[in-house]
Amino acid sequence: RSSATMLRMASRRIAQTDAPCIVQMQQMMKGKEGLLSLAQGIVHWQPPTQAIDAARSAIELPATNMYGADDGLPELRTAIKSKLATQNKLVASDVMVTAGANQAYLNVVLTLLDSGDAACLFRPYYFNHLMALQMTGSASDLFLPNALPDLQPDLDALRTEFETRASTKDQKQLKMLTLVNPGNPTGVMIPKATLQAASELCAQYGAWLVVDNTYEHFAYEGCAEHECIEGDHVINLFSFSKAYGMMGWRVGYIAHPPSLAPELLKVQDTVVICPTVVSQRVALGALEAGADWVAERVHGLAQQKQLVLDALQPLGASAVQGGSGAIYVVVRLPEGFDDVEAVRWLAEEHKVVLIPGTSCGMPGYVRVCYANLPLEKTREAAERLKRGLAAIADARDGGNAAPWVH
Repeated sequence: RSSATMLRMASRRIAQTDAPCIVQMQQMMKGKEGLLSLAQGIVHWQPPTQAIDAARSAIELPATNMYGADDGLPELRTAIKSKLATQNKLVASDVMVTAGANQAYLNVVLTLLDSGDAACLFRPYYFNHLMALQMTGSASDLFLPNALPDLQPDLDALRTEFETRASTKDQKQLKMLTLVNPGNPTGVMIPKATLQAASELCAQYGAWLVVDNTYEHFAYEGCAEHECIEGDHVINLFSFSKAYGMMGWRVGYIAHPPSLAPELLKVQDTVVICPTVVSQRVALGALEAGADWVAERVHGLAQQKQLVLDALQPLGASAVQGGSGAIYVVVRLPEGFDDVEAVRWLAEEHKVVLIPGTSCGMPGYVRVCYANLPLEKTREAAERLKRGLAAIADARDGGNAAPWVH
């Protein structure tokens, strides 16, 4: 059979799933020298010394080579529960350790949703959340409302959708709402009152609320602090990747109602059996370093953030949003300027890489990460970005076509 024939035999679910934009960015950068990336959401620092020492020690342990408990090493789960109680005020949740927060989300989707069940993401969304819903069969009934102008979730739109579905015969009710706090790609912190209001709506209509807290530690002075909520219908996701510089170690976890544990374990045992043992030892070392270690590094991002914000000024201050949480800002391009083409042109002509907003359901915008390069590299990337955006602004102000249009 030809490769084209075999491709047609791929599942409809996968065929309907968006291509991963990060992979597309990596492919665009492949073989090109001198590019600086403000695209992928990573941090520039290495894990704490305690985490690296734990990795070295774990290599010598025979147990590292064996399967561990499906839901995570008992000592790591105990440490995480202590952290959840003291830092997040979550005291009634059980814990499952996963291979990163993306696997945590997929575990939850597979556990909660049947193919064709209705789910909600607010635009702009985290692209891997959409992909997880698409590939598990919910693409046919996704509610994707726009966020409010300040990029907070539009709970009035959510309430209206719940009410409409409740009064419409033969239409499935929304079964799951996903929020990211602080937001990716928005870089906006969601206040606790908004989380509570969303939780109450979900409880009223029998829906699950899933909150991805991957960027919990990335809260900034003068902005809302990060807070969590808990409930029988609430699931919280977390990650070690960003705060502790552990992207490649792949450790996240789910804080979930205890009654859900047997069902989650079915998915866990099928997908990964258990998280990588050595990575879990590294996570234990990271928790030993603690939140203060993270806070010092997050505080140090202030200069990188300001460099990026300055670089965006050619498009005007009103075009820039985000920065109250996480490691992102988003910027609106001039009307009619294609964000995918803008990202390609900036990479080719100015050697700086961003994420197109189209990948997040936000066409006409680009996402900029300010944590993935050390200060001097960020300075250089910001200078390149500013030159590119200045050329775009000049084209706009002169009534001309975008600079990539010939």
